[in-house]
Amino acid sequence: MNYVVAVSGGVDSVVLLDMMVRKKIAIPSNNDLRGLTFGDKDTLVVAHFDHGIRPDSAADARFVAALAAHYGLPARLKREELGAGASEALARERRYAFLREVAARYDAEIVTAHHLDDLVETIAINLIRGTGWRGLAVLGDSTVHRPLLGLTKMDLYTYAAKQNLEWVEDETNQQDDYLRNRLRRRIQPEISLALKQELAERRDRQLQLTKEIDEEAKPLLKDNELAASRYFFTMIDETSALELLRGLTGGHLTRPQLLALWYGIKTARPSSRQQIGGGLHVHFVRREFIVKSDD
Repeated sequence: MNYVVAVSGGVDSVVLLDMMVRKKIAIPSNNDLRGLTFGDKDTLVVAHFDHGIRPDSAADARFVAALAAHYGLPARLKREELGAGASEALARERRYAFLREVAARYDAEIVTAHHLDDLVETIAINLIRGTGWRGLAVLGDSTVHRPLLGLTKMDLYTYAAKQNLEWVEDETNQQDDYLRNRLRRRIQPEISLALKQELAERRDRQLQLTKEIDEEAKPLLKDNELAASRYFFTMIDETSALELLRGLTGGHLTRPQLLALWYGIKTARPSSRQQIGGGLHVHFVRREFIVKSDD
């Protein structure tokens, strides 16, 4: 199996790459790379995406290129000028598009350095944004390996010190401009390891629940429209209704949009129509509601 390793140059991805190299050449090391298997003919490819957001990001790219050369690995680097005002969402979208391009070229699977603290931060951000219980089901893309989710940031620093690794620091991580940075600096230190592990376990259960709900919803979806019973949705509680509606509508609607849809299901007159956002609208008939794409 070939793997594309996403390397920013920070301690997380530097540790991941070192662990994978050591695992591949069978040198015993204190690491946990569950789900990854290595063979003599497997290839590790270092991938680095420069967002063009920070003035010194080019130096990070040079560092990663040198790191790949040190390990004797091929490296694929790309730079885009997203600009200083680029959102985290846009940066993530472009980064993963690049990783998938590289993975397709090498017939490889993607590996990222997300760890337990990243998991906790992402859950917290989702809950703050009102995503509900589905917000626990984070970092669940089955096309991406995240073998470090059982390790904390401190575990990674400890490993890096033990192996005398070098990395680059992103000074923007110390700024409070982004919600994630504020959570990392102000809240993470107050969360115990036991609570982090409990959140990770809840996330695993929610991922499974989300998968089951989405699978149940598939038979209802055909020809870009969905028809379901209005009566059923008037008889269940809000949490269950919103969770089901989120799954039935593709998982892209916000909580306010889902609430508006649920209210319409309960109160709208037959033959009325409601725009619900996300490229969708709903037609209400007497016993059913029909969700259709705007296309």
